[in-house]
Amino acid sequence: MSPDNLKDLNVAIVHYWLVTWRGGEKVIASLLKMFPKADIYTLFYDQTECGKYVKGHQVFSSSLDKPLIRKNYQKLFPLYPYGIKSLKLKKKYDLIISSESGPAKGITIDSPTPHLCYIHTPMRYCWGYMEPYLQSLPAWSRPFARKAFNKLAQWDLTTVDNADLYVANSNNVAKRVERFYKKKAEVCHPPISLDLLNQPLNKQTEKNHYLSFGAITPYKNIDLLVDLFNQTGKPLVVIGEGSEKKKLELKAKSNIRFTGSLPWNEINRLILQSRALIFPGEEDFGIIPLEVMSQGVPVIALKKGGALETVVENRENVETSSGIFFDEPEVESLSKAIDDFERLESQFDPQWIRQQVTRFGEDRFQREMTAYIHRLLEDWKAKVAN
Repeated sequence: MSPDNLKDLNVAIVHYWLVTWRGGEKVIASLLKMFPKADIYTLFYDQTECGKYVKGHQVFSSSLDKPLIRKNYQKLFPLYPYGIKSLKLKKKYDLIISSESGPAKGITIDSPTPHLCYIHTPMRYCWGYMEPYLQSLPAWSRPFARKAFNKLAQWDLTTVDNADLYVANSNNVAKRVERFYKKKAEVCHPPISLDLLNQPLNKQTEKNHYLSFGAITPYKNIDLLVDLFNQTGKPLVVIGEGSEKKKLELKAKSNIRFTGSLPWNEINRLILQSRALIFPGEEDFGIIPLEVMSQGVPVIALKKGGALETVVENRENVETSSGIFFDEPEVESLSKAIDDFERLESQFDPQWIRQQVTRFGEDRFQREMTAYIHRLLEDWKAKVAN
């Protein structure tokens, strides 16, 4: 049950959905390197977007995975429990790993099998962040959505004991797991690709804009950036897609450019040309600041959530600092932080910023996850023996 070589294990990886390839999916990519024979189970699977990343693995999707439903998957949260119940494990596995920020941990396990839940967050729209989601909806629909969110939260609690070990992606999320699920979670930060750390730093690139990068959804606070940069007229590049994109594009002035999704080589070019990444939302962890800092570019971040675990602020000794925090998601607070950043900008050391990112490398992620998995398997073996 616990061979020294984990690659010999039959593993089922259950991921909430595979429709884009962002931070949560990069965790899946690293797990697949650890378990090259793993099968994947997911609510929704867009082969066009994600197929190349999971090549060689069997992917099983839920009964909800129809083109029209998949296209609107974020709006169909009341159906998630039905979707996860329709997913049936195809064989007996040695280990189940659920990658959770939706209903993944709730998969039915018919025969006793050790289950590690790598948790990106308890479902945000159920636990602690319901209001931002509700406010993004038409007013007439909010009472119905609130009722649906509450019902989903009740179901979510029934699945908490389905996992034998919780491993959170940050100390921030571990606290949320304890608060909402009453479970202790170990911590293993997500991996940053070592390839990013091996690229030469280009200190000579002209810095001509600020950068926003990530999903354009309500809790990300991209509207705050649009409001501020509409006032200042400074160049801002916004990379990403999401439900708020069209609305914000209509609101933005000509100094703000929305690029949509881009291939990594284009993203990396824009990172190298940016003065700083602005990260205005409260993230569970947030892999994007690390990807940007891996290129020696500093971060201006909201002083909450996962950014507190990745961004180092030292205004008295800026050369040992990787960014600046602002206290509140408000125009005045962010404006002051940008003014402070511009006063200190020349003192940031790109090499020092990159060096801090090495703490989050993929080698460290795989090493820590291997230790947690071995521990779970040994505990399971002892449990079965008794």
